[in-house]
Amino acid sequence: MNRLFTIILSVFATTAFGQINMEDSTAQVISYWSIGDKQSYSMSLQKIKLKGADTTENVLMTYDVDITVIDSTENSYLVEWFYKNYKTNSTNEIVKKITALSEDIKVVIETDEFGAIKGVKNWKEVSDYMKKSIQTIKDEYKNVPQLAQMFNQIEGMYTTKEGIEAAAIQDAQQFHTFHGGKYLLGEVLEIPLQVPNMYDQNNPLDSKVTLYLDELNPDDNNFIIRSSQEVDSDQLTDVTYNYLKSMSKSMKSPEPKKEDIGQLTNVTTTASRIHGTGWLIYSIQTKTVEAPGATNIEERIIEIK
Repeated sequence: MNRLFTIILSVFATTAFGQINMEDSTAQVISYWSIGDKQSYSMSLQKIKLKGADTTENVLMTYDVDITVIDSTENSYLVEWFYKNYKTNSTNEIVKKITALSEDIKVVIETDEFGAIKGVKNWKEVSDYMKKSIQTIKDEYKNVPQLAQMFNQIEGMYTTKEGIEAAAIQDAQQFHTFHGGKYLLGEVLEIPLQVPNMYDQNNPLDSKVTLYLDELNPDDNNFIIRSSQEVDSDQLTDVTYNYLKSMSKSMKSPEPKKEDIGQLTNVTTTASRIHGTGWLIYSIQTKTVEAPGATNIEERIIEIK
């Protein structure tokens, strides 16, 4: 999302320090960082599955990230994300092992001068690291063929630069969602946007995004921005059905019927409190995917320590 904001909104950019302007009720999200700047964050990702009114799954994963600025130029930053201290409330041994796959990994993210993500600089290193981690689990469960497709899907997220940027750094994408833009208090922006398709990286999905500056706090030098994103329901239903067909073939199980899946919806809401220096203070993102009789909810919280 942030790349589009940079293109659309960078015309508003200024070089003056201080991102809150009470005279015109605007806030601008720019990273005012220097080499060596560091902040530590606690992260949580909760996944809830509902069948009607009943909760069938409630899994919580927590971890910590140290974010350090390791390089800075006139038009870019290199920022290292160091992941550690993964924990989960799940008692499932496979879930525990998958949760710990990224323990102690370093991901170097390149941004533009405003802080909008340009890409993952060390994606090959990340890919190799995750491939080795996943192979360890694949070897351990090699006699359970039903798990092979799941492991291959996880590994596929880290095979290419595009895959890593689309699916494997969603916390960083959330962190930088609003960087690069200038926002007017109360003004609602509506933007058509293509989003990554986790099932087919070559065919992104259409979506509609609305966002607005909700609150200005000049005394504390921070502000709150909110957004909502809805994925095209027909496209989402088609790609999900095709993925389930592929899964059923690999697992040698009956092929699903499209009418049994029903129409799917995917809505993501994000609310972030951002400091005037461009560091995130708190952010909550909730993704709700609904099908007839079933709801999947993912909620990610990022909080500065």
